[in-house]
Amino acid sequence: MDHPLAAPDALVRPWRLAAYVAGAIAVAELFVLLVIGGGALVGTISDRVQLAATERAFAPAPPARQAAATRKRTPLPITKAPRGRTVVMVLNGNGRTGAAATAASRVRSRGYRIGTVGNAPSTDYARSLVMYKPGFAGEGHRLAKDLGVTQIGPLDGVRAGQLGRAQLVFILGA
Repeated sequence: MDHPLAAPDALVRPWRLAAYVAGAIAVAELFVLLVIGGGALVGTISDRVQLAATERAFAPAPPARQAAATRKRTPLPITKAPRGRTVVMVLNGNGRTGAAATAASRVRSRGYRIGTVGNAPSTDYARSLVMYKPGFAGEGHRLAKDLGVTQIGPLDGVRAGQLGRAQLVFILGA
């Protein structure tokens, strides 16, 4: 049971009410201080953002020729065999019926010889790709350029023994 102490010289007798009032005043003061400090912080940040935006807007643009000159280009590998002597394995990697045969006729129309036409181990290739046997990087890059394929690389997931007489693999993607 709670019994207040009898203090004849106490100024405030209901001490709980006095504690609540003092706490409310402290919270109000804290809120006012946060508003003042937050306003000063926002003002400083907005000034810096505005200054950076102004500097960027009036900064001179780099010349386009200089940006192009700084990019390094890797030289393409040298082709050794002509198109008529390069054998390509065409695989369907998108799962559509007849896609490999259509792609093989497209490859043949570019002057390449066709090796095996079939299905890739997986049918979820998002993009078409060209892979090459070791020593046939130049021919692989040439085939990719002829077909408009951007993904080019050495054999990955296909063993050289699986190629038969083919030097390049063209996997048709979606």
